[in-house]
Amino acid sequence: MTSKGELKYYSSLLQKKYRYEEKKFIAEGKKLIDEAFAAGFECEAVFCDHHFMEANPAYCARLAQKIKKFEPLNNHEFLKLCDTETPQGIAAIFLMKDSKSKIKKDEGIIIALENIADPGNMGTIMRNCDWFGVKSLILSNECAESYNPKVVRASMGSLFHLNIHRVENFVKSLTMLAESGYEILCADLNGENLFEFTFPQNSVIIFANEAQGPSQEVLSISKAVTIPRYGSAESLNVANASAVILGAARANLKTPTKFRT
Repeated sequence: MTSKGELKYYSSLLQKKYRYEEKKFIAEGKKLIDEAFAAGFECEAVFCDHHFMEANPAYCARLAQKIKKFEPLNNHEFLKLCDTETPQGIAAIFLMKDSKSKIKKDEGIIIALENIADPGNMGTIMRNCDWFGVKSLILSNECAESYNPKVVRASMGSLFHLNIHRVENFVKSLTMLAESGYEILCADLNGENLFEFTFPQNSVIIFANEAQGPSQEVLSISKAVTIPRYGSAESLNVANASAVILGAARANLKTPTKFRT
């Protein structure tokens, strides 16, 4: 039986401060939980409401055998663990995993994010990276937190498939990659037409904060590429832009990669 103190402890993980003190996060919903397990994340506890348990007895039985702490809660208690207004009835506590794999010299396409503060955009970019086979993501310190519940949900589990590197000195890290043979590219309104550009075999593509755009430091070390505009919209949402640019990069890569069916 989970005590009030334990429930208070686990619900505190909805706050960034306690997530990073404890190195744990909450994943809500069956899909995210399954993705985290499949990616090898260690699970400390799973909680569900009685409705979920009644609707998914076999699934709950498997989880109860897999982990030490599996417990149904009443609706009032369960809602304390949820960041969503309409939760799916199950939530799990996982231990964070820091990326230990270094970026390789021939990794292909790497995505770097400068000051992407919106959690929904961050998570969607992660999902786009996963779809297009990007393995590594570099984040400036001003980016949204990787394990923010909104980031986790928007990524649809893709967060768990990526090597995420949050760096103290964003420009220095990119410069080091340039010195190791990567072409540094930046999505910007003023740049070379994306669809007329051949992407190098190894490239870093930078996406910046929508309101501020790329910093002058970033522009000074990169080549700008742009999605040509045919209508009257002022700009594209950065997550949508990342999907367009990643699709074009895969199509116009010097050494094409096979797509999965």
